[in-house]
Amino acid sequence: MADSRMLEGKVAVVTGAGRGIGREIALLAAKHGASVVVNDLGAGVDGEGMDASPAGETVADIEKAGGSAIINGDSVADPAGAQRMVESAIEQFGRIDVVVNNAGILRDGIFHRMSHVDWQAVIDVHLMGSFNVSKAAALHFREQESGCFVHFTSTSGLVGNVGQANYSAAKMGIVGLSKSIALDMRRFNVRSNCIAPFAWSRMIGSIPADTPAQKARVEKLRRMTPDKIAAMAVFLASDAAAKVSGQIFAVRNNEIFLMSQPRPIRSVHRGEGWTPETIAEHALPALQADFYPLDVSADVFSWDPV
Repeated sequence: MADSRMLEGKVAVVTGAGRGIGREIALLAAKHGASVVVNDLGAGVDGEGMDASPAGETVADIEKAGGSAIINGDSVADPAGAQRMVESAIEQFGRIDVVVNNAGILRDGIFHRMSHVDWQAVIDVHLMGSFNVSKAAALHFREQESGCFVHFTSTSGLVGNVGQANYSAAKMGIVGLSKSIALDMRRFNVRSNCIAPFAWSRMIGSIPADTPAQKARVEKLRRMTPDKIAAMAVFLASDAAAKVSGQIFAVRNNEIFLMSQPRPIRSVHRGEGWTPETIAEHALPALQADFYPLDVSADVFSWDPV
């Protein structure tokens, strides 16, 4: 199994594949036999600008290794561009089997200072982008009765983080999108899962590191390379994951976590119903012991990566 080509004959669209995690996924997918549409706008971390060279380098490296890949420079935030991505896969390779929604930007800021422009830009790329590319592929998946979506979420949404309301909201939205796709399309043998990655990337590199604690955390993140994430993405895209759908995984260096999903954990009942006063007097004391603290990701993942 170690030397098998787990994606032999499959065609994958990988967004944001010019650099970082997306690039490593594209390279590993090609190594395992997939033909890859390498999508990347070539924008900066904040989504501004365009540069085709990162995607071109990824394609060149895939071809140098004997694989097959093409460039797509469309924006995931544009529904027509997402359609072109999928159409380019079908025109060039004859089908589409895998969508990896990895493209992303950051525009961090404390919530009360966050502009509508920065909110919208991040939602458009992460959440709308994941919808746009997934929707473009969905009808093809339905017709061929097979297909796989791998979406990227974040512990910034799953757990919490400071100064990332736009990013956190988008990433939690992606969790809901993935679960809905998994439920709606399981009759067509279509799977949908999420990965929350811990890895050094341009986006992580843009996080402020002003205090000693912040600098120490960033230094630990530098040791977590994007290739660690690629293995999970390629596995989820393969037939070996045929029974895996609607799940959320976190990958941190050599650790893989199955993340929880919201379910009831405690309840209170009052036959005559509740008033604001009885909620304060009886419900709150019964429930409060199980309240979640206002943790951030670093509080939950407090040990060094292994």
